[in-house]
Amino acid sequence: MSARPFSPARRAAPPSRLPKVGTTIFTVMSALATECGAINLGQGFPDFDPDPALLDAVTRAMRAGHNQYPPMAGVAALREALADKIDQLHGCRYDAGDEITITAGATQALLTALLAVVHPGDEVIVLTPAYDSYVPAIELAGGIVREVGLDAELRPDFAAIGAAIGPRTRALIVNTPHNPSARVWSADEMRRLAELLAPTDVVLIADEVYEHMVYDGQRHHSAAADPRLAERSFVVSSFGKTYHVTGWKVGMVAAPQPLMREFRKVHQFNVFTVNTPMQWALADYLRSTPQAHLGLGDFYQARRDRFRAGLAATRLRLLPCDGSYFQCVDYRDVSDLDERNFCEWLTREVGVAAIPLGAFETVPDAQRRVVRFCFAKREATLDAALQRLARL
Repeated sequence: MSARPFSPARRAAPPSRLPKVGTTIFTVMSALATECGAINLGQGFPDFDPDPALLDAVTRAMRAGHNQYPPMAGVAALREALADKIDQLHGCRYDAGDEITITAGATQALLTALLAVVHPGDEVIVLTPAYDSYVPAIELAGGIVREVGLDAELRPDFAAIGAAIGPRTRALIVNTPHNPSARVWSADEMRRLAELLAPTDVVLIADEVYEHMVYDGQRHHSAAADPRLAERSFVVSSFGKTYHVTGWKVGMVAAPQPLMREFRKVHQFNVFTVNTPMQWALADYLRSTPQAHLGLGDFYQARRDRFRAGLAATRLRLLPCDGSYFQCVDYRDVSDLDERNFCEWLTREVGVAAIPLGAFETVPDAQRRVVRFCFAKREATLDAALQRLARL
């Protein structure tokens, strides 16, 4: 007797863990850009190659036999290089053996940190607009999202953050330099954060993936630089962002040993470990080419300035860009369409893809008219996009 063929209609799908989540706006806009032949300034990735010396280091690592599983926490040489780098930049010495872990990108680091410390019913504060992985990751951990809006200048509202902290608050996520607003937290704001959290047990998850992209003489103030914050923080960064290799999906997290112990319990069961030859290559590159990250601010500031100069000739109103590789603009002098419809119109009719700021909020501001461009592109790409935007 033959088995009856399986029919998907015979069984209903199980209840969704993320019932409100669909395809991300980044995938949607990138697909639309491809369909329309538009220049994609929406999704945040470079369109230029990394340093050939880094690619050569990968080849050397493969040829040297570094092709099997590395240690669960990451290649020791890379963790040691990171410990030295953080110490030099921020005056905080993490133990390479117990307090630094290499991750499969920064997004995995963020999810793993939340899974490590958030229990069902715990509250996690998210400052909105915020990178779109935060809320789903909190929900997957069983946490309750407490959204606190940034102020009118897209800076932290400490009175609102303080009001949101309660007995069920487990963690707070802070992102500086900030995606999508391109604002950078000041030393005073980090001090105020430390003072606000001092009487609490709130864990800080510091998303610092754009740490080296800070402009106009400003500095990135890491949570690692303030002992009061460092003792309660997971500090997350990204090799993909720093070295123009977003497709490698290699990141890192630094945290004091008690937090890292819990982090690694989860890490070993969701990815276990990360691409071996890339880790060896990054360790080699960190030691041999420190100017790669030291010069990143100047490298991207030149692109930012070129892009902003071109946008200034349009009817788009420039918002501040202190760091990251994003530029937000207010388009209310161009159109009254809402943000998502404007981005679709811009892609189809003008040939440039952007991301609506509302994509970074669970409840978008219906009155706001702001979109985000990515300027991590070749100069020729930016110039071509500016020629099209000049029609506005």
